[in-house]
Amino acid sequence: MANDGFTAGKSRAKEGAVWVLNFRHPLKPDPRGKPGRKVRRSSGTADEAAAQRLVDQMNNLLSDDRWLDVARRNDAARVFDEIVVRAFYDDLASPVSRSSAVRDARMALPDRSQGYTRVLLVGATGAGKTSLLRQLIGSDPKRERFPSTSASRTTISDIEVITTDDPNYSCVATFFDEGMVQTLVHECVADACAVLWEGASDAKIAERLLQHRDMRFRLSYILGAWKPVDGLADMDDEDGFEDGDEEPQLEGEAVPTSIEAEEMQGVLRGAVARIKALAEQARLDVPASTSDTQGREASQDRFEESVQLLPDFDELVVDLMDEIRKRFDPIAEGLTRRPSGWPECWTHLSSDRHEFLAAIRRLSSNYAASFGTLLTPLVDGIRVKGPLHSQALSGSGKFVFLDGEGIGHTKDSAAGVSSHVTSRFDDVDVILLVDNAKAPMLEGPTSLLRAIAASGHHQKLAVAFTHFDALKRQANLLTAADREAHVLASVHQTLASLREVVGPPTVRALERDVEQRCFMLSYLDRTISAENAAPFRALRELLVRLAEMGARKDVQVTAEPFYNLARLHLSIQAAVNEFHTRWDAILGQGSAPGVRKAHWGEVKALNRRVVLKQENREYRAGNLLPVADLKGRLAERITRFLDTPGGWDGQVPTEEEAVATLSQIQQVVFKGLEALAARRLLDDSQDKWLTSFHLRGRGSTFDRARAVQGIFLEGAPPLIVDVENGWEAFVDDIEKLVIDAIRGAGGKMAGEAAPSA
Repeated sequence: MANDGFTAGKSRAKEGAVWVLNFRHPLKPDPRGKPGRKVRRSSGTADEAAAQRLVDQMNNLLSDDRWLDVARRNDAARVFDEIVVRAFYDDLASPVSRSSAVRDARMALPDRSQGYTRVLLVGATGAGKTSLLRQLIGSDPKRERFPSTSASRTTISDIEVITTDDPNYSCVATFFDEGMVQTLVHECVADACAVLWEGASDAKIAERLLQHRDMRFRLSYILGAWKPVDGLADMDDEDGFEDGDEEPQLEGEAVPTSIEAEEMQGVLRGAVARIKALAEQARLDVPASTSDTQGREASQDRFEESVQLLPDFDELVVDLMDEIRKRFDPIAEGLTRRPSGWPECWTHLSSDRHEFLAAIRRLSSNYAASFGTLLTPLVDGIRVKGPLHSQALSGSGKFVFLDGEGIGHTKDSAAGVSSHVTSRFDDVDVILLVDNAKAPMLEGPTSLLRAIAASGHHQKLAVAFTHFDALKRQANLLTAADREAHVLASVHQTLASLREVVGPPTVRALERDVEQRCFMLSYLDRTISAENAAPFRALRELLVRLAEMGARKDVQVTAEPFYNLARLHLSIQAAVNEFHTRWDAILGQGSAPGVRKAHWGEVKALNRRVVLKQENREYRAGNLLPVADLKGRLAERITRFLDTPGGWDGQVPTEEEAVATLSQIQQVVFKGLEALAARRLLDDSQDKWLTSFHLRGRGSTFDRARAVQGIFLEGAPPLIVDVENGWEAFVDDIEKLVIDAIRGAGGKMAGEAAPSA
């Protein structure tokens, strides 16, 4: 409500500066999921009396519920100053567009009809996807370094590259919305405060502040790295060996001046001091922790909650957001902003390759010397177009390469694959699974294979094994043929294990030409030319295969399968049981092989993203992907149901025709399961997720886990004989989806007449 403590005020950084209007917005949720996000907007005046008139107007608006309606913006414009109206209504009347749609509007992705092959690179973090992409687009790994790579999680945004013969280079980059960035900054400040529960050095506080716990959002790139006051930084260990890699070249990189660097350190030292003061004040409100686990967790949870309720906590978050906004000031051209002033996208055009890559590195680099000038963590997608061709391919080739964040490392091959990845399967011609030849086909790549097979897109699969050169050091693998056979053996073993997951027909279709789908790649971190015969040849063979897959014709079939619904019900029951077994273990309410119990902080992080509807309502850093998990288990079990129809009307198809029919049905089902799982697990229980998020006090971490378990049991109810728990309605939803997909492919249910042509 408008009168629930929401009032406006004003502040300014120094004497003579423009006054800033401050207020909590009653229609925007804060990072706690409650109404009242802290907002700052320039008053446009250094005159205190004029600024106070704006404050008074904002307080009048906030105190009257009738203005809390976007439709009343025009009425408000006749009563209040334009600055007040824009501060309150901007971004309410114009909702945030999907970032991919923003990029599409400025630079469309060409498709097969235009002679292009769309290739989606997928793989585990650190597998070498981005190193491979560099080779595919002819980016020199030493001089150009686009896209960036490192030993840790590097690619967090979507990177989309369109190869063309046009001599000009163009780019459109989109940014995370302001609410998402403010949530991440909030979590960074909260983590920095939390480390003081048991005491920590300034360096440790700064480390938590500058690097988000999921290692995907790094404030150090934007605000600069922490430097100890005494100037003594940690030195590399003296190991007695020469470093193998040369220092990266500085040419074209933006580096802070000494004055800028000192200003950044002042901001960071001030933030650390404020965090210490917040923690000290919060301790006064928290009882001493007890010796039992629940008591310690409850005390720490209470401490973290108390810190976040202190007035200066939100002030610090907003101050850091102001510092982030300043990093956009040097961008003089090409920047488009939201009505609120937050950047939406940036475009750039150049005929000079060197200048172009230097310009976009500000949005994609991870170069340590540039920390404090980079915008990389704020970019959620970057699309480039130009003559970006691999030397390995004679001629230019027409490709669209799509790279993104790798899936997290897991010991559970049944772990779900983010919907952000699987939602793109429909739109590409090739799904290029990138894996490490040194340790091939571990659980992460296997989970991707399961998703590809269950989605009906297995015919799009190709596999690129990186680090093939590292196998040269294996004493039992003397020849290239030995090394290739070693890697392929792991592929065959993994495919064999999938027979019980997605059924024999789909696996046989993959096994039929799997060796032609696999490519052994070496020395991707170096410049590869025709002088490097074997690596050069492997890259060329991969590119030729990708082009062939993009040009292939879809199999036309007229097969008409029919199915028995009773078997479908058994498949759904098995999938639901598998889903709950996995999530009971994650929530600490049971156990399952290979499934780790999530830390209570991870469960809370998932809860926050569901409540705020951010990051696809997943917590990818902890592999907490409930929608993807339910969709995956259902898709796999339904695939096995579809594998064995009751029979075929008319002529019995060949196995290739049968698999093509199955794939068509699978694709429709897989796409529909995404919306169904999201609705049942998240949308229908939004109020319960909010209640769960706000649980506090002793035992709240356990209660939250039980609450989430209850939400899942209600959204995906297991079959319990003689108990009404929503099972029948759940089955009806899935049954309708599957039947519609079967009929759409020309099939039917047992006892039905064949669909009319």
